[in-house]
Amino acid sequence: MWKPSARALGVVVALVALVATPNLAATASPAASLAAAPASSVRADYPTWDEVNAAKLNEQAKQTEVNNILAALDQLENDAAQRTQEALQRGQEYLQATYDLQAATTYADTLDTQAAAATEKASTANTQAGQIAAQLYRAGGDSTLNLILNQNDSDSLLYQLGTMSKLTEQTAGIRDAAVAAQNTADALTDQAALAKAERDKLAQQANDRLAAAEEAQEKAKAKVAEETTHKDQLYAQLGSLQNTSAALEKERADGIAQEEADRIKRENAAAEAAAGAEGGGDPGSAWVPGDGSIMSPGEAQAYASSIMGSYGWDGGQFDCLVRLWIGESGWRANALNESSGAYGIPQSLPANKMASVADDYLTNAATQIIWGMNYIAGRYGTPCSALSTWNARDPHWY
Repeated sequence: MWKPSARALGVVVALVALVATPNLAATASPAASLAAAPASSVRADYPTWDEVNAAKLNEQAKQTEVNNILAALDQLENDAAQRTQEALQRGQEYLQATYDLQAATTYADTLDTQAAAATEKASTANTQAGQIAAQLYRAGGDSTLNLILNQNDSDSLLYQLGTMSKLTEQTAGIRDAAVAAQNTADALTDQAALAKAERDKLAQQANDRLAAAEEAQEKAKAKVAEETTHKDQLYAQLGSLQNTSAALEKERADGIAQEEADRIKRENAAAEAAAGAEGGGDPGSAWVPGDGSIMSPGEAQAYASSIMGSYGWDGGQFDCLVRLWIGESGWRANALNESSGAYGIPQSLPANKMASVADDYLTNAATQIIWGMNYIAGRYGTPCSALSTWNARDPHWY
C-alpha cells in the first residue's frame, strides 16, 4: 500500500503560487524561435551572464542572444519531453513482451499437459492390451486339440473359441488405440519442445526490453534534471535582456507550451472520436519502473481529498475532481494515452511537465495530483470549473 511522502505533503501550498498562467499573450515565442532556426544554430552550451550583459550594449547582439536563449530553452524542453516519451515507449515494449511471454508460457504448459495426458493414455492402452493377451493365453491353451478329444464338450469349446476371437479383436483394437495415442503424444511432445524454445526466446527478449526501459528511464531523469538545472538561469537571463523578469518569461513560455498541448489534445480527441472512441477517455496502462508500490485509484482519491483544503476547495469541488479524473484516467497513475503521450492521473502532456513538482512523476500519484491541482487552480480556478469545460467539449478534454 502506498504512503504519502513528507516531501509531497510539504510542497503543495508553495507550488500553488507557482502555477503558470497559460493564456498570457505570447509576445515572446520560444517554440516559434526554435522552429524558425536550423538545428545547427542551437548552441551546444548556454549563455553566460557576461555574454548577456555585453549583449545589452548592442541591439542586434541583444536580439541574437535572446534568440540563442529561446532556442536553448526550447531544445531543453523538447529533449526532456522526447526522452520521457522514449522511456514510456520502451516501457510499453517491455509490457508487450511480458504479455507475449505469458501467452507463450501458457501455450507451452498446455502442450506439456496434453503430451503427458496422451503418453498416459498410450501407456494405459498398452497395459490393457498386454493384460488381455495374457488372459487369452491362460484361458485358451490348446483349444483345437480339446475340441477334437472332447466331442461332448463341443458347444463349450466353440463358445470359448468365439470368446477368444472377440478378445483377440479387442486386443487388436486396444493396441491400435495405443499406437495412435503414442503418435499423438510424440507429436505433442515435439510441439511442446518448440513452444518452450519460443518461450525461452521471449523470456530473454522481455529481459532485454526491461533493461532498455530502465536505461531509457534513467536517461529521461537525467535529461529532466538537466532541464531543471539550466532553465532558471536561462529565464533569468531572458528577463534581463527583455527588461522583464524570469517569472514573466517563464509564464509566456508556459502559455505557448500550453497552447501546443491544447492543440494536440484537441486533435487527438477528434481523431479518437472519428475512430469510434470517446476522446480523452480511458487511456491504456503504461509500464511503471520501480518496485510497483504505486497508489491504487482509491488511495489516490483519498490523498487528493486530504490536500483539497490547501487550495481552498471544499467537498463539492472534490466531487467534481473525482468525476473529471475518472473521465481522464480512471485515477490510474500509470494511465497512458499512446496517441498523444498524455500521462498519469491528470493526463499531463507532455508527461515531464509534472517534474516541476518532483522527478518521480512516472510512479508517484501524489506528485501527479499536486501538479494536476496546480494546473486546475492556475487555468480554471476550481475543479468544478474544469469539469464544466471538460463536459462542454465534445470530444472531452481540459
